[in-house]
Amino acid sequence: MYEAIVLLVLALVWIIFAVIQDLRNREVANWLNFSLIIFALGFRFFYCLFSADGFSFFYQGLIGLGIFFVIGNLLYYGRMFAGGDAKLMIALGAVLPLFNDFFVNVNFFLSFFLVFLVTGTGYSLIISIFLSVKNFKIFKKEFMKQLVMKKKMVCPLMFIGLALMALGFFDSMFFAFGIMLFILPYFYVYAKAVDECCMVKKIKSSKLTEGDWLYKNVKIGKKMIKANWDGVSKEDIKKIKKKYREVKIRQGIAFTPVFLISFVILIVLYFLKIDFFNFF
Repeated sequence: MYEAIVLLVLALVWIIFAVIQDLRNREVANWLNFSLIIFALGFRFFYCLFSADGFSFFYQGLIGLGIFFVIGNLLYYGRMFAGGDAKLMIALGAVLPLFNDFFVNVNFFLSFFLVFLVTGTGYSLIISIFLSVKNFKIFKKEFMKQLVMKKKMVCPLMFIGLALMALGFFDSMFFAFGIMLFILPYFYVYAKAVDECCMVKKIKSSKLTEGDWLYKNVKIGKKMIKANWDGVSKEDIKKIKKKYREVKIRQGIAFTPVFLISFVILIVLYFLKIDFFNFF
């Protein structure tokens, strides 16, 4: 069991440093994520040199890294994670296979993702509520604006939701789905309003860092620097600094605390031997 404890403590220390870095600089450095992979796989390799089970423990780490590499990229290109968060998720793939059985590890992965999903949802909701209350006047105006702009989407979904709730007299499942469909557009509009009024900030171009998300496309001469998910490059920053003193950027919520909370919960589940996925 001590090999699992070493990996869990190693990852916990790295995640804490990632949270500190994210809260301070709004980014997680590549060296931090890559060094976690190197240390985790390095420990697995040297452990296997003296293990009676051969290199199974090391191979499980490689398999976990491969699985999380796919998941991290899906989350990144699906625009759910920023680059640093995706790389941290990938790095955890070298840590989380704590057993020599592949299927037991997969079950453990599923437990982690379920904990991560629940924690991430609660965390995002709390932060968004805090931001909307803090900027209530601006938020209220933006919410009404977004509601009008998205009415072609909101109205049909609300109508379908009401129709499903009416069918709830025949089957309660219809009523549950109807309520979800009825409130879903409001959640979308709410999230969009928070994003537009609370997550957009004007900063001096001298303070731009690589990976920052531009709020809108920036025109420099005949060329256009596009506001895309990858953020600005060092070359883009040089060009922007020459022409603009200030620029608007879109800031995301620091998401690394979710990794920390989820990982602590996972450690507790591991030592209590609770199969959270099957239990749920």
